[in-house]
Amino acid sequence: MPTIANFGSCVITMYAGDHPPPHFHIRANDGGEALVEIVSLEILRGKLVRREVAEAMDWASTHQDFLMQTWKELNS
Repeated sequence: MPTIANFGSCVITMYAGDHPPPHFHIRANDGGEALVEIVSLEILRGKLVRREVAEAMDWASTHQDFLMQTWKELNS
C-alpha cells in the first residue's frame, strides 16, 4: 500500500490489485479512514471529518490525472 501523499492530519494511500471503481484511501491520524472515488472525489465508504481532510481533498482535486495514472499502474 504505497503512500501517495502525506499531510499533517492524514495520508493518501492506494492498494495494488484493488477493486473498482478507481479510488484512493485517506487515512487520518486518529485512525479514521475513507475510500474516495478518483473521478468524482465522492467518499464511497468510511467517515471522516471534512475539515480534517480538506487539504488532502483539495490536493486530490488538482491531482486527479496523477491519481488515475497511479491507479492504472498499480491495478493493471
